[in-house]
Parts: sequence; structure tokens; C-alpha cells
Amino acid sequence: MRRVVELTEMGGGTGPRVLLLPGLGARGSGFRALAEQLSQVARPVLVEYPEGTHAACGPGALAREVLLAAGSLDAVVASSLGGMVAAHLAAAGAVRGVAFLGSFTRPEHLGLRGHLIAMMGPIAVLGRPGPLTAALASWKPIAFNQVAEVVPTTKRERMSTLHRAFAVRGEPPPPELRGLRLSCVCLQGDRDVLVPASSMARLAASLPPGTPRHLMRGVGHVPYFTHPEECARLLTPWLAALAPGRELENETETETAA
Repeated sequence: MRRVVELTEMGGGTGPRVLLLPGLGARGSGFRALAEQLSQVARPVLVEYPEGTHAACGPGALAREVLLAAGSLDAVVASSLGGMVAAHLAAAGAVRGVAFLGSFTRPEHLGLRGHLIAMMGPIAVLGRPGPLTAALASWKPIAFNQVAEVVPTTKRERMSTLHRAFAVRGEPPPPELRGLRLSCVCLQGDRDVLVPASSMARLAASLPPGTPRHLMRGVGHVPYFTHPEECARLLTPWLAALAPGRELENETETETAA
């Protein structure tokens, strides 16, 4: 059982060091294909969260654990609930950039779904997600041997999801990021059933003005897993601008169909 955050460094270049943060019940290893794509321009780091009762900490506490494990870093690519962890890191001045992949920094960005985050824990335990759930989340069929990269499939993973989900409401949400000198970008699948496409506008309104938005057509909740090449294409210019020694620049706000 993992008692602390564990990291896997990928890529040994000189680009920005970027953490890849999974969502509520996902494995960090699900980011591996995207990490391999990004290793050409960055130094990706896969993140695995603590398990079992050690998972019973909110996004703010988890951000502190991530920072303690990771040390110096430049940016974060965050999926789903990982966006809240990333927001705490950004508010603490620990990163210069955040990419949000179907994610949010506050529950209210999800609309009515934001009130149901804690319910994702019991759903993971009682519903025992499997291939059908993974396909729904991904918006495409998932090979049986890859289902565990998308949804919690073991008893330990399901209980970890339960503890983490219940802890979200136990601490204040991260502060707004709009006034920070921070480079952000938003990627959102238009077939995301967990974090709907409508949430991207609410998220972007809380970020620095001019944050680019990319709506990915026919894509579900885990674009980093199902469409790593397309995610890498959209993230590469943003990462290049975050290279060590480069000044932060916010691009003009755009919304593209990928």
C-alpha cells in the first residue's frame, strides 16, 4: 500500500519539469502515453497518490504531499479532480503554468454535479466500475487489460477513491487563480460525461485573462489516455513557452475544435 506520493520521472532533457496529475480514482500510469509524447519537449513526471486510509486528505493537503515529493517543478498537467490539486500548487507559487484537462478548481465549476463529488466514492465501491464504465468515461471502447488505467478496479483503489472523495469537502477550495501571473491552458472533450463541456467556460473565467481553450471533438473524460498525440500537439506550444528562462506569456483566448 502506498503511504506517500510516488513519482516516476520520464525524459531527461532540459525542458520544463511538468507533473501529470490524475483525477479522483485514476492511476497516474494512465498518463504514460502522453508523457512519452511530451518527453520530446519537457521532463514529464508521473504521479501516484497515496492509497487506503492515507488517501483521506483533500486536494490542498494532497498538493502539499505532492510538492514535498516533487520538489522544484515548472508546470502541472491536471485531469479532473487533479485540477483542484494543481490550483493549490499554483496559489502557493509552486508552479508557473497549469494545463487543465477536463478538470476544475472548484466544485461549482461543475454546476449541479459539483454537489455530487463525495458520491463518487460510494459509487466506486458499490458500483464496482469495469469495462462499461471505462468506455463511458472514455467515450470509446477500452481494451480489457487497460480498464484499470481509467477506473478504479481493485478493492484498494475503490476504497482509496472513497476516502479521497469524502475528504474534498473537508477543506476550503483553492483561491481563484485569475489574478496570478500564471500560464494556463484548458483542454476539454465535448463528450465528457463527468466534467461536461459547459464547465470549461466557468473554469476559464477563474483563470488569468486570455487563457486558451481547446474543445476536442468526440473526446471523453480522459483525453490524455485516449488521445495522447492530440493532447501533446495542443500542449507543446504552451510547454515551449514555459521553458526555463522564458518569460510567461498568455496567448489570446481561443477556442478550437480539435
